[in-house]
Amino acid sequence: MMGRFGGLVFVLLCLTAITATSNTEGDILNAWKAVLKDPNGVLKTWDPTLVNPCTYFHVTCNLENSVTRLDLESAGLSGPLIPQLGDLSNLQYLEVYNNSISGAIPVEFGKLNKLLSLDLYMNKLSGPIPSSLGNLTSLRFLRLNNNKLSGIIPIEVLGLISYGSLQIMNVADNHLAGSVHKNKSGIVTTTIIQDAKVY
Repeated sequence: MMGRFGGLVFVLLCLTAITATSNTEGDILNAWKAVLKDPNGVLKTWDPTLVNPCTYFHVTCNLENSVTRLDLESAGLSGPLIPQLGDLSNLQYLEVYNNSISGAIPVEFGKLNKLLSLDLYMNKLSGPIPSSLGNLTSLRFLRLNNNKLSGIIPIEVLGLISYGSLQIMNVADNHLAGSVHKNKSGIVTTTIIQDAKVY
């Protein structure tokens, strides 16, 4: 009898943990929605009264109801990225290209250690590329081209070529100084695209 009761308690605790994660991630997404302009109503299903953000359009989750993918490319969105997005601990794909997203890339994105693809190209992002992105050793695709980023590519980010999984880095058409060339590390080739011209 106690064994069954203990098992039921364990199941309830697991469900509580999953619900808590879903609520936290839903709060994050709705905090982002609150600062975005969405003229096409792309985010209209992002309803803060829903327990589970996995029911939102453009959001994909794993079996534990944790957000793994955000697909908001070419959605007509404008406004900033928010630091809280760095707390989406299971996020693998952040696809926000071809919008009018502005402001800085949050340093907190360096906490997204499961991220495979960071596609922020064709926006209006400005400021430096955060060195914290060098923590993303699982990252395969880093596309930041066609923005207004400035400074240099941090050495920590370039280090992803040697000790990470980076296959493509495109930072062309920004205001970045210096130039880099195609690099080869063992049998893995990382293509880096950057304008040589200093603006």
